[in-house]
Amino acid sequence: MGEKYYEAAVETAPRREIKRLQLERLKWQVQRCYEKSEFYRELYDRAGVKPSHLEKLSHISRFPVIKKEDLRREQALYPPFGRYPLTSLDRVRELHPSSGTTGNPVNTLWTESDVENITHFTARTLWGFGVRPGDIIQNAFSYGLWVAGMSVHYAARRLRCFVIPIGAGDTRRQLYFLKTVKPTVILATPSFGIYLSEKIEGEFEGEETSLRIGAFGGEAGTEVPSTREKLERRLGIDAFDYYGLAEMSPTFAAECEAKDGLHWAEDHFLVEVVNPDTMEPCAEGEVGVLVLTHLTKEGTPLIRYWTNDYAKVVTSRCACGRTLARSPGGILGSADDLLIYKGAKFYPVQVEKVVRSFPELSDEYRIRFVTDEERSLETCTVIVEKSNKGVNLPDSTIEGKLKKALREELLVTPEVEILPPDTLERTAFKAKRVERVTGGGKSGKEVQG
Repeated sequence: MGEKYYEAAVETAPRREIKRLQLERLKWQVQRCYEKSEFYRELYDRAGVKPSHLEKLSHISRFPVIKKEDLRREQALYPPFGRYPLTSLDRVRELHPSSGTTGNPVNTLWTESDVENITHFTARTLWGFGVRPGDIIQNAFSYGLWVAGMSVHYAARRLRCFVIPIGAGDTRRQLYFLKTVKPTVILATPSFGIYLSEKIEGEFEGEETSLRIGAFGGEAGTEVPSTREKLERRLGIDAFDYYGLAEMSPTFAAECEAKDGLHWAEDHFLVEVVNPDTMEPCAEGEVGVLVLTHLTKEGTPLIRYWTNDYAKVVTSRCACGRTLARSPGGILGSADDLLIYKGAKFYPVQVEKVVRSFPELSDEYRIRFVTDEERSLETCTVIVEKSNKGVNLPDSTIEGKLKKALREELLVTPEVEILPPDTLERTAFKAKRVERVTGGGKSGKEVQG
C-alpha cells in the first residue's frame, strides 16, 4: 500500500499486463461456468460457442449477452437462485438481491472469497479518492440487503477507519453525528447528499462541517456539474462519483482525485462498450451500453451482463497516473430511464442539470407524463419548487427562463409547474423522479413511479 496508490502494481500496470491478466482470468471463469452450470452450458450450446473459442479478449464478443430478464426467468424456473451459482450453499456467506424496483429482485451469492475481493477493491476505490487510515466515515449508504452499505463498511474497516454505520435516512441523527462526532468522509446517494446539504445550511449557521470528502452513488447525479458544485460548496467537500450494480458488485468503479472519469477494477471485471443496435464493440471513446463480466466472482458469476447503462471507456493514462480504464463523465444514462416526448429523447439527469443551475429553484424536481387516452394526447410537465432565494420572484419570471433552458438542453419544451419551497418529498435512497399518469389529468391513475 503506497502513499498515492493503494495497489500500485495493479493501478499503474502496463495495458498489456492488464490484458494478459484479464484473459487468463476470463478463460478460467468461462471454463468453470460451462462445466459447472447448466444455465451457461445450455446458453452457450444454443449459441454454438465453447470455452475453447476464447483465444483472445476480443473473442468474448462471440458469446451471448445476459440480461436481467434472463436471470429473473432462470430464478423463477429454478427458485430461489437458478442454475448459475457455481458453489454449494455451505460455501456461501452472504445473499444480496438487486433492488427489484423494476421487477422481481435477482439474488446474488457471495462466498468468502467474494467478500474478500469486494472488500479489497472497494478499499482501493476509497483510497483512490483520498480516504486514509484514521478517517471518520459517516456511511449513509443503506445497510442490509442493499449491498453498498456493507461493502463500504468492510472496506473502511480494512483501511483502519472509524465508521459510523448509520445507513440511509434519519436526517436528524445524520445531522447530530455531523455536529458531534465530526466525520471527515460521507457516503450517500446524490439525492440524500443534496438533501443533507440543504439542512446543513440552516443547522450549522455558517459554520463549516468537518467533512472533506463525499462519494455519492446508487443513482446518477454527481457527474452533473451543477449537482457536484452544490454538493461541494454546501458540504465543504470534494465530491466524487461512485458506481456499482447489485447483480455485478457494489462500489467497484470510482473517480480518483483528478475527477476525470470512473476508474474500473479491471483485475476483477472485464468492461466492454457495445453498440445496442449492431451488438458490435464500440470504438474507444464511443458511447454505448456497458457489458460487464466477472473475472474473479465465485458464487454467482455473470459473463457479459447487459447493464442497460450508457458510458464510454478510454484506456489512456489518467492524470493521476493510473492505467486502469475509465469512463469520463461517468454513467451517461440508462436505457431504463430514457424518456421520449414529441419525438425527442432525453434522460432525467438532463433535466437535473438544468434545474440545479437555477439558484431561484431548490434541487428537487419531478417529471410527470400525463396520458389522455380518449384523445391520445400526452403532456410532459417538469415540476420544480422555489428556493428561499426565489420565493419572492413571480412564477412567470422563473417559468420563462426555465422553459428556454429546458428547450436548449432537451430539444423539446415541456410544461413547467412551480411549487412553494419544501413541497416535494426528499429521499435517502434512489429518488423516483418520473411519474406516469393516465386518465387525462393529475387526478388520473398513476401507472409508473
